Amino acid sequence: MTTQQNKPKKPNKPLLGITMGDPAGIGPEVIAKALAGAKVRRVCRPLVVGSFPVMQQVVKRLKLKMNVVLVEGHDPKPPRLNDLAVLDPLDHPLGRFPRGVASPAAGAASVSFIKKAVELAQLGCIDGIVTAPINKEAINMAGCHFPGHTELLADLTKTEESGMMIIGGPLRIMFVTTHVAIKDLPALLTQAKIEKAIRLAHLALRDLFGIKKPRVGVAALNPHAGEHGLFGDEEARVILPAARAAQAQGIRASDPLPADTLFGKAARGDYDAVVALYHDQGLIPLKLVAFGTCVNLTVGLPIIRTSVDHGTAFDIVGKGIADPGSLIEAIMLAATLTKRR
Repeated sequence: MTTQQNKPKKPNKPLLGITMGDPAGIGPEVIAKALAGAKVRRVCRPLVVGSFPVMQQVVKRLKLKMNVVLVEGHDPKPPRLNDLAVLDPLDHPLGRFPRGVASPAAGAASVSFIKKAVELAQLGCIDGIVTAPINKEAINMAGCHFPGHTELLADLTKTEESGMMIIGGPLRIMFVTTHVAIKDLPALLTQAKIEKAIRLAHLALRDLFGIKKPRVGVAALNPHAGEHGLFGDEEARVILPAARAAQAQGIRASDPLPADTLFGKAARGDYDAVVALYHDQGLIPLKLVAFGTCVNLTVGLPIIRTSVDHGTAFDIVGKGIADPGSLIEAIMLAATLTKRR
């Protein structure tokens, strides 16, 4: 028998670390609901990285027919199909904390879950990470001063260039800016930032989605793409130079196109991704076609990371009505992307 034949067979299903997010939010609930269904388990081996007692409480409260199993290592190998494997990285069990409220304890715990999952992914112990939502206020209360997941993950992996792509239905959107006031937007749109977004969109399409010659549509800021300067000069001043610089590097990026027609063209398949300049420009069409099932993908990291497209939803915690749709889609996408690595 050859050495190749003696090699242990690698499991067909990737092992995905699913971080709990803020335990005071809806993360534990959507995780329990997502993993209770057969759809997720058909494509991956899920490992929850989070608080063991919190997962026990949530499964009990939701009356799910699942056994919450505490595992020590990264390969849970649960004995029964309805076991929910949890790796709890906290030094001490998470004590009492207010549900539906930002707190230092819950914020610190959510950061610990992310750090452990990143460590496992970098060691090759898990194939990818799927994150439930964290609360920015809570992590800052805990002394972790990052705007969100994307920046924290970039810091943990020492990644110099990364960005957020949101995927829903037929659309993939890379953002130049996200949570900024509209009045501040023109000053924030620099050629360098737009070039970076185009570059990351191209990278994601080529390396993660396996598209050999991806087409990137670049949105204009003003109506009619500025109408030759009549409605603004951002197109001529920064957006077109950024697109042309990308084209010179061999990227199939469009010149700035009116957003009201560009997204329709992308939905029909004329473009593989769109670079949107600000939050609502990209998210309005995304949520029209895929509300509740959009997925956040961090591009540029050395590891696979997908996430839900919603927040901690403190206002509905404990009501049992949180929708796991976005988390299910995030898990499905992560499982697909790991196969291309």
